[in-house]
Amino acid sequence: MSRFPIPRPTEDAAVTSAARTTAPLPPVDVLFDRLVTAYALRDRRGLQRFGLAIVRSSGGPLR
Repeated sequence: MSRFPIPRPTEDAAVTSAARTTAPLPPVDVLFDRLVTAYALRDRRGLQRFGLAIVRSSGGPLR
């Protein structure tokens, strides 16, 4: 009889490694350009993603 889910230690290691490091954010002017594009396209996920990236790059508080 097999076990479910199949343990994947490499997946756990990849997630742990990704959680430890953060990718550098692009400059704020680039993020604002992308935010404006997301607004023009009415892309709610893009608005949230780029708005949060702008707050993170400015060092503001996250809720």
